[in-house]
Amino acid sequence: MKKVKTKRRSWLWLSVFVALALLAAACGDDSDDTSTDADGPTTDADAASGEDDANADGEAENLGNVEVGHYFGSDLGQQAILDINSTFTNGSVAISPIEHEAFKDQILIALAGGEPPDVFSYWAGARTASVQRNDQLQPIDAVFDGADVWNNFPQALVDAGVYDGDPYLLPFGFHYVAFFFNPQVLADAGVTDLPTTYEDLLTAADQIAETGVKPFALGSMNRWPAQFWFDFLLLRTAGPDYRAQLMSGEASYEDTEVTDALELWKEMFDAGYFVDDANAFTWSDAADSVANGEAAMTLMGTWITGYWDGNGLTPVDDYDFFNFPVIDPAVENAALGPIDGWVVSADAANPEGAFALLEHYAQPENQLDWAIGQGALPPNSNADTSQLNPVMAKALEQVNNADSYSFNYDLATPPAVAEFGLDMFQAFMDNPAGFADLQSDTQAAAVEAFGN
Repeated sequence: MKKVKTKRRSWLWLSVFVALALLAAACGDDSDDTSTDADGPTTDADAASGEDDANADGEAENLGNVEVGHYFGSDLGQQAILDINSTFTNGSVAISPIEHEAFKDQILIALAGGEPPDVFSYWAGARTASVQRNDQLQPIDAVFDGADVWNNFPQALVDAGVYDGDPYLLPFGFHYVAFFFNPQVLADAGVTDLPTTYEDLLTAADQIAETGVKPFALGSMNRWPAQFWFDFLLLRTAGPDYRAQLMSGEASYEDTEVTDALELWKEMFDAGYFVDDANAFTWSDAADSVANGEAAMTLMGTWITGYWDGNGLTPVDDYDFFNFPVIDPAVENAALGPIDGWVVSADAANPEGAFALLEHYAQPENQLDWAIGQGALPPNSNADTSQLNPVMAKALEQVNNADSYSFNYDLATPPAVAEFGLDMFQAFMDNPAGFADLQSDTQAAAVEAFGN
């Protein structure tokens, strides 16, 4: 059997250092919801499955060790990755999980140093585009051909993996952002019809607030959960085309369209609809407050269902969702969310093994297992979606019925710009009255980042 020799790489030691540092921090502060309990790389090469490459004797070809870095912590599907890797028969898999936010910097350090993992998880959109254009990824035509991604995945998701005409990212799971709510809280407040218009949403919020429960939970300690409010308020008022112009630097953060969206956000804040001190809490804190009945709903992605399922909640009975309501009927209904995928480093020590692992990840049964374990939707159209719980099945239907699909803010604009925007949203939750200054500061930073 063929073996590929792989070198011991500093990425592993970097990931161990980061994991241990995060673990130590978690011991003193348990507010970080996405820290992992990993003690370093984990190797999985146990059970067998039938779809992997085999040699002439029918035995799976051993392609050696594949090093994998990812940002899926214990609350975001880490066990599902371990389970899927355990059925990879073409070699061993050494996993280096990094906390979600820390990963954004650590992977760039590893790429710049020329010693990244063979395979790493990444977000489709501007983040993948930035590293691809820096020649830090290699195309994965062999994966798209071997797993027939071209025909087995919806065209929109195929397109999400193609950059400058070549495939670089294998979509692994995609998400849908909506209002996830506690049905009992809404029932107690007399909210019998789910909001479909913005006026409906405000009316429901008033009814809920009268019961002493906060309508909206938001945990923006790590900044990114706040972006969904800006995303939808802008998408539902100015529309996807304008938002795309803002994301690319063709429009300004000081435009009337941005001001109008922020004003709507401020009005809800001033009405007392949000939990107090949102920046002191994480997204899972917000999820817990909804599950416990301390708040009615949270604007979050479908990964929240995986978190709640893991905590013993029952879909439909304990949680459900509704789409962000219409604000302007003339504006198209855009779905919003991230696409998680896998890429292969340009400096991968074991590219052949990396391609085989990605082909394994592309199989419909593995994509379904990941979707169920992480609270995602499977990109492979051959996945048996009848196994999705009723809430996730409805989310898939909503995505299919949407007029368009947009990446959330920090995946739709270049990372350098996204950092300033995320700071803006977090600062807004501290003092929305000063949002004009935030617009000005963010626009100045965007101009510099875009080089305009």
